[in-house]
Amino acid sequence: MASLVLKMPFREDHELHVRRRRRNTWIACALGGFAVLIFGITVAKLADGNLMEAFDHTVRPSLLEKAN
Repeated sequence: MASLVLKMPFREDHELHVRRRRRNTWIACALGGFAVLIFGITVAKLADGNLMEAFDHTVRPSLLEKAN
């Protein structure tokens, strides 16, 4: 009696679910690629932080006159 195991057959997914899963996979890949692109641009812009100047109410060295 203990060896009696009821096996439920797996049903095949409906075509709608297959298409939805495929579409969601592509959307996830696109969002992941966009995140990687933004991260790469951020790293590239911050790689040379000496040239980045923002308006933070301090004297910016690039605006000062060069001393002879």
